[in-house]
Amino acid sequence: MKRFGLFSLLLVFSLGVIAQPSEKQVTELVTKLTQAMIDADKAELDHLTSDNLSYGHSSGRVEDKHTFVENIVNGKSDFVTIDLAEQTVTISGNVAVVRHIFSATTNDSGNAGSVKLKVLLVWQQEKGHWKLLARQAVKIP
Repeated sequence: MKRFGLFSLLLVFSLGVIAQPSEKQVTELVTKLTQAMIDADKAELDHLTSDNLSYGHSSGRVEDKHTFVENIVNGKSDFVTIDLAEQTVTISGNVAVVRHIFSATTNDSGNAGSVKLKVLLVWQQEKGHWKLLARQAVKIP
């Protein structure tokens, strides 16, 4: 009986550890999101973002999921390159907070440009999958 109890305790502990999200998983999702933005990959952007997405730009404009995805796909928001620096990931339960410096070359609606921003991303587990729930960018003075 002692062995069964010890085995059960170890099994529950092991499953709990396996189920816990890791910084590596979240970092990989940020990389996938970044590449999907560069590639204007509608399917991947849809897959990675929550239906409740609130995507805040440094200009103050806020987009929902549909508008965010469509603006990337139609070239209104066109990222040629994206580089991330000083990234941190903090996980609390089923929520992950990511902060980084976001530097990009852009070609929004055919107009070449560049941006350097501080970005906050909020990821949440939904039905066993991580989804981007919120994003807010601010200009670096």
